[in-house]
Amino acid sequence: MELSVWLALFAASWAISVSPGAGAVAAMNAGLTHGFKRGYITTVGLILGIMTQLVLVSVGLGALVASSAMAFEVVKWFGVAYLIYLGVSQWRAPLTEAKVQRDGAIGESATRMILKGWLINAANPKGTVFLLAVVPQFLNLNEPLWLQYVIIGATLTFTDLVVMAGYTALAARIFKYLKSPRHVRFLNRVFGGLFVVAGISLSFFKRAG
Repeated sequence: MELSVWLALFAASWAISVSPGAGAVAAMNAGLTHGFKRGYITTVGLILGIMTQLVLVSVGLGALVASSAMAFEVVKWFGVAYLIYLGVSQWRAPLTEAKVQRDGAIGESATRMILKGWLINAANPKGTVFLLAVVPQFLNLNEPLWLQYVIIGATLTFTDLVVMAGYTALAARIFKYLKSPRHVRFLNRVFGGLFVVAGISLSFFKRAG
């Protein structure tokens, strides 16, 4: 991959990562609930979800999802249901549980946090369609494709690690100022509502053609 092409990819990767969406909400929610150090684990899952999407695109399955009405709808509505489930769960989260998690005594396991992040990005056909539209612009068919996909994946991973660190850190600073159960309840409902909004937004997304 030529340097000029990679620089264009690098710029696009920042735009992709910074764009607010379910991933950003998940990162901020993790920072709010667990603090930065532990909450950042969710970013591992989010990146694995992106890499899953990239692999699907690279082997041609992404095109199948985007072109098959049934496959697209199955993936989309699973994603919608999962985001709304996360929203309702966050809205109803017990205050005592939230407090204990912030104290660092107990909380979600790292595996569960990674799985949650992975599902958020992997079960999002918007990501598939977006990568299908963007990735080919940076591919040179006269060079080994596998190496180019590795470079694209590494670039997306780097920018997402940086951006999600910012989202997580921002939310982690907020919970230091939570002084009452009312504050905790309010923020739980804010993030719960954001997950639901993300799910509803995804429900209106349609495949091209």
